[in-house]
Amino acid sequence: MSKPDTNERVDQGPLIEEELKEPRRFRVILHNDDYTTMEFVVQVLMLVFKKSEEEATQIMLQVHNNGMGVCGVYTAEVAETKVSMVARLARNAGFPLRCSMEEV
Repeated sequence: MSKPDTNERVDQGPLIEEELKEPRRFRVILHNDDYTTMEFVVQVLMLVFKKSEEEATQIMLQVHNNGMGVCGVYTAEVAETKVSMVARLARNAGFPLRCSMEEV
C-alpha cells in the first residue's frame, strides 16, 4: 500500500463567493399638518430619533417650512419601527402627525 502524498491538493470544487449586499436603507420623513404642535414634534424627534434639542428644532422647522423633514436614514426594520412609534405617540397625544419612509 502506498503512503498518501501530504503535498497532494484535495479538490474542493470551485470556490463559492457569496456576494454580500448592504441592507436597503430608508429615509424616515415627518409630514407637516395644521394641528400638531411644534413642541410635540421636537419631543418626538428627541425621544424616537435621539436628536438633540437643537437638531430636533432644525428638523421641526424643515417640516414646518417645507412640508416635510427627514428624521434619519435606517434599515427597513428600524425605519418601520420608528414610523410605528411616531404614529402611536401622535395618536395617544391626539395629534394627526404623519410619518412615512421611502427607500434611499
